[in-house]
Amino acid sequence: MICNYHTHTFRCHHASGSEKEYIERAVAGGIKKMGFSDHIPFVFPDGFRSDYRVEPEDVADYFAAISALREEYRGAIDIYIGFEMEYYPLYFDEMYANALKWGAEYLILGQHFTKNEHPNGYYAGVPTDSEEELERFVDDTVAGISKGIFSYVAHPDLINFRGDQGAYVREMRRLCRAAKEAEIPLEINLLGIRRGRNYPAPLFWQIAGEVGCVAVLGFDSHTANDAYDADSIPVAEELARECGVRIDPDPELLILQ
Repeated sequence: MICNYHTHTFRCHHASGSEKEYIERAVAGGIKKMGFSDHIPFVFPDGFRSDYRVEPEDVADYFAAISALREEYRGAIDIYIGFEMEYYPLYFDEMYANALKWGAEYLILGQHFTKNEHPNGYYAGVPTDSEEELERFVDDTVAGISKGIFSYVAHPDLINFRGDQGAYVREMRRLCRAAKEAEIPLEINLLGIRRGRNYPAPLFWQIAGEVGCVAVLGFDSHTANDAYDADSIPVAEELARECGVRIDPDPELLILQ
């Protein structure tokens, strides 16, 4: 594994350590290309701010700190600066315009909520047997894929659906087909492996293999030690092998203009 484009910083309120520590760990593990993709800031119309995002006031520091480190480590590792961003139908245009305004070099699609998150959104990691929420999650992910601005889909199997398996297969096949047609990779999320979460979901990756999707590995780093996760890589590789999914070791970033 020579690249990882899914890295967070302390500014998202649920990660720790300095960017320099993350970079040192990545370099020591042999990573040659690294992307910082913290959760994109967003203030909802009523003033609500999600507690897992970078604050708008911290964006300048986010870019300045990583830009300085990029120069410091030039020749040892290539560093990119972007965001992990949702597709929310009501707010997509504003979120994307902000990403461009702030200078994001790339985006990854990380769908965490349905129904535009606030005020009554469903967090996809909470167990549910609601086919309606499953369909909404896939609808939003597919719509995000169709925008053609994301380098890949982070944790596409995040939704913790416990209902009818037939519905899950139908909807996740729809998601995978959209990714296949758009030629956008799907991420096998290593945070899910090391924390024993409901993802990566074997059934999802079986579907992805049948459809012919391409996978990437993402550390989803929230600590410096996670910026190179040697223990989870072979688990992800074995899952991909069993499901017939090809892992792209060096996916091309879609650089924003």
